[in-house]
Amino acid sequence: MREGGLDQRLMRFVLEMRQAGVTAPKVLSAMERTPRAAFAPEHMAALALDDVNLPLPCGQTMTKPSLVGRMVSALNLSGAERVLELGCGSGDQTAVIAHIAAKVTGVDRHARLETEGRAALGKLRLDPAQTHLGDGRQGWPGAGPYDRIIVNGALSAAPQALLAQAAPGALILAPQQGAAGVRLMLWAVGSEGGLGPGQDLGPVEFAPLSEGPVLPGEECSGP
Repeated sequence: MREGGLDQRLMRFVLEMRQAGVTAPKVLSAMERTPRAAFAPEHMAALALDDVNLPLPCGQTMTKPSLVGRMVSALNLSGAERVLELGCGSGDQTAVIAHIAAKVTGVDRHARLETEGRAALGKLRLDPAQTHLGDGRQGWPGAGPYDRIIVNGALSAAPQALLAQAAPGALILAPQQGAAGVRLMLWAVGSEGGLGPGQDLGPVEFAPLSEGPVLPGEECSGP
């Protein structure tokens, strides 16, 4: 696509995000500055600016942009926060957060996705972003405590296990599986370290957050 055509498509993308309810200026700017195609499978790059989920290797999914925008907006980032992202996948949302926050630490259980995502982030010189191979259910204690924790996988209960890595006053955003399906929930961590009541931000579609890392050779040999 010629540069002029790309500029027009990017402008239309930002307008589509506004129409989908993503209105925070910092988030819109971060999404505009993040080349989503760099994190999509090469054969899906033409769809990178469409508001659709994209399939990733390892049976995973690249979250559609409007939901990325909603989730990053819910974090209410000012720019000074340390963010933990669990299930960072190909790194697209990691990049958006890195354009706003002071530091974002991503964790993914799939070695292939984590390696490819780290490479894409490195090419963009997004220094605030670091990713690691690990079990998202365990967080990443080494870079904590975190001011924000965002989970890209459905939990069966409120994320009490992540409290030890959350700073007082932190926000934890995660999909939660319940009787009404999967709902996007936002919790605030109190000054005493307890988890406040969750705020329901509406229905979302996320697979459960699975346990344990998936090492090279164990799966993900396809495109």
